[in-house]
Amino acid sequence: TTCIAHALRELGQLELAEGDFSWCIGPPLRSSFEQILGADKAHLAAEGVRHYRTRFGEVGLFENFVYPDIETTLALLREQDKTLLVATSKPTVYAEQILAHFKLAHHFTAIYPRQLDATRSHQNELIADLLEREKLLAKDCLMIGDRKHDVLGATANGIPTVGVTWGYGSREELQTAGAWRLCDTPHDLLALI
Repeated sequence: TTCIAHALRELGQLELAEGDFSWCIGPPLRSSFEQILGADKAHLAAEGVRHYRTRFGEVGLFENFVYPDIETTLALLREQDKTLLVATSKPTVYAEQILAHFKLAHHFTAIYPRQLDATRSHQNELIADLLEREKLLAKDCLMIGDRKHDVLGATANGIPTVGVTWGYGSREELQTAGAWRLCDTPHDLLALI
């Protein structure tokens, strides 16, 4: 969110830069900028993304933290021979750095990111690509996500989603999108799986 505010200031949109951008975490970045800027300034969205990426690539990608009990949860799932994959709207270069920085990368078999050129920019496309490349059947998979985009992307591919309420999406957002179940803690998630 600090990178979005930075980009808006760089675009000269000082009033807009004071907003709450937590709703922008999850959806494709360009779409978020178009929505923030409005129809009359939507042409600035690509430049906004460029300013965002400049700051994000230097410091923004590390301006976060790992939720409590996530490391333990991932380790336990791996011990149960679960295959863990990442489908993210973050570009490869950022997703890999973030997972490595927080020492989580070794838990995941692969990362399926959005490309910088906006290829596979929507979650349903990312998940479809993941299923095809990993040769997985939707009936054997479970999506775990915190935003409606995760739920909608998984549903479009026939995969049920467990919505986790410790992320950025609300219970209402996840339920409205059609999450199969909701979990309030990583412990709840382990019990469900």
